[in-house]
Amino acid sequence: MIRATIRANQKCFVLRDPKTEKLANKFLLVSNVVATDHGKAIAAGNGRVVRARLSDALYFWKTDQAPLPDFSDKGKPLDQRLAKLRALNIVFHAKLGTQGQRVDRIMALARDLAPKVGADADKAARAAELAKADLVTEVVGEFPEVQGFMGRRYAELQGEDAEVAAAIEDHYKPQGPTDRIPDAPVSIAVALADKLDTLVGFWAIDEKPTGSKDPFALRRAALGVIRIILENGLRLELQTALNSHHQVIHKEIYGRTTTFDIVQEEGGGGLANPRPKMRNIADVTDLLSFFADRLKVYLKDRGARHDLLDAVFALGEDDLVLIVARINALDAFLKTEDGASLLAGYKRAANILKAEEKKDGAGAFESHPEANLRIEHEEHVLAAALDRADREVAEKLKAEDFEGAMHALSKLRTPADAFFDKVTVNADNADLRKNRLQMLAQLRRAMHLVADFSKVGGA
Repeated sequence: MIRATIRANQKCFVLRDPKTEKLANKFLLVSNVVATDHGKAIAAGNGRVVRARLSDALYFWKTDQAPLPDFSDKGKPLDQRLAKLRALNIVFHAKLGTQGQRVDRIMALARDLAPKVGADADKAARAAELAKADLVTEVVGEFPEVQGFMGRRYAELQGEDAEVAAAIEDHYKPQGPTDRIPDAPVSIAVALADKLDTLVGFWAIDEKPTGSKDPFALRRAALGVIRIILENGLRLELQTALNSHHQVIHKEIYGRTTTFDIVQEEGGGGLANPRPKMRNIADVTDLLSFFADRLKVYLKDRGARHDLLDAVFALGEDDLVLIVARINALDAFLKTEDGASLLAGYKRAANILKAEEKKDGAGAFESHPEANLRIEHEEHVLAAALDRADREVAEKLKAEDFEGAMHALSKLRTPADAFFDKVTVNADNADLRKNRLQMLAQLRRAMHLVADFSKVGGA
């Protein structure tokens, strides 16, 4: 509050005592004029203003500690403020109800998220309950920039658990790409609940960012969710969390539930291509895609290749930690000689299949190749390698060993090179031709288990 008064309101610099590291009773200001009295009058004038502002702040601080006559039966000061918040029916958004209703939604979501992030559910719910109470305190009314921080201070003064108090301040974070993220479990649960409620709510009423316009800071909220998940290494199924909270919001707004089932269709589903079935509600089918776009921005800023992002997103994964792990493993693999060579082999196989599928139809070669139609030695070697790779890659992916999965793929390099060198794919015999094309389709499927290589540069 002192910093807000001096720094934000008066545009001066606060100072610390080097001996105690606490705030000093002095401040620093910069003048754009050369004063004949060496700045004495300027310093005195600013001092009077700062003292008056600090006197106001002290008055508001003391007022907030006193019981509220109309809500004294609610117990502690912050609980009384929460009761006032509810009684005032302060509107959060015309279509999303009051701040009190939003508090209830965040409480429920924080309690649901708590076990998923290693937090105590009761503490998460209590922190979420009090998180917005300081909005109706006198100090925050005068100094809006200290919201959250004052909530924490008042929570500490009324004896709340330390984790609960910290979460009240931290639930607004991060507020920008360089702001710190919450790292305590209770703070994480409440911060995620607050941001997910905002995102799902505004998507439900069809208030989405358009172009450069983002009046509700939804891009920042999505980036905050992404940073909290990734930088804390949280294994959170984003799709499930969004689906569940969507049901809550829809029921609250419309008084009934709706279907928001993510259908894992061929070539779609998951984070990259969500395909929800919706009834009686504004279209929210691209909310997961919005997260995918924000994740791409986040990773590109950290040097990730855009083509590798697309290659992994195409798999429909919604676990952000796994997505990043896949991208890192793919990047490392493609930098190896085996990776570069296998990518070239994939490109060759994909081009052949693309040309032949135009003649025979899409999916014409997806059946498993016949063993009795293998004539050349190289066909037998590649077939055995493909069967082995299918098993090994599936096992490694199940264990979330993405480096191991890439290594299993790398074993296809030599037999694939030999196959292309020695075997004529488009043989005159129609059965041999089809069987060899089926082997190439099996090669494509094996590689698509770890990423869609058609989206990788050079493929």
